Amino acid sequence: MAAARSRAEKASKATAQPAPAKQAVAPKPAAAAKPEAPKAKAEPAKPAAPKPNFKAKEFVVYPAHGVGQILEIQEQEVAGHRLELFVINFDKEKMTLRVPTNKANAVGMRKLSDSGVVDSAIETLRGRARIKRTMWSRRAQEYEAKINSGDLISIAEVVRDLYRSERQPEQSYSERQLYEAALDRMAREVAAVERIGEDAAIERVEQALQGTAKREKSDKPDEASSEAA
Repeated sequence: MAAARSRAEKASKATAQPAPAKQAVAPKPAAAAKPEAPKAKAEPAKPAAPKPNFKAKEFVVYPAHGVGQILEIQEQEVAGHRLELFVINFDKEKMTLRVPTNKANAVGMRKLSDSGVVDSAIETLRGRARIKRTMWSRRAQEYEAKINSGDLISIAEVVRDLYRSERQPEQSYSERQLYEAALDRMAREVAAVERIGEDAAIERVEQALQGTAKREKSDKPDEASSEAA
């Protein structure tokens, strides 16, 4: 009995002890809202390049080759796209060039100069040669850049600067090549603008150059008279 009573008392004490309190779990902080990335501004649409106003059978100037004639404006399909092309014939070089119409302005293709520009170019020939005191290799590069610019006045400057009269020292081979290239480019455009033959255009250019040489000779004082003075 005593043993049974002691077991009952121990059981009641164990029941009376409070259960250990559960530790409170702190709530997880809410994830911070990510700032919205700024929306890229829509770029304004670029205006389409103006369509060049060239026509079939028209003479034009292509900077790298000079005067040519547009034979036709044709369309071709390239990689599933329709492409419009100027078909340009360079009769002297026996060459045909196809230029996309949307690239004509970018490559510097232009209409023939008007008569006023031609007169200015002829007047440029009558001026004094302006030869820089630099190495020939650098001057040659500058002359080539002027010839390939397609600008008639710049080409006339090359003709003027490289021209040699019979009384002047002969040109080197490279000088002669550049002179003839510039003379050919200029004469062909003068011929196309004034509707004359190329030989007649060359004669007009050379007359302007020879007139300059004669004037420069007359400007020089006579050596005999200067010594007598």
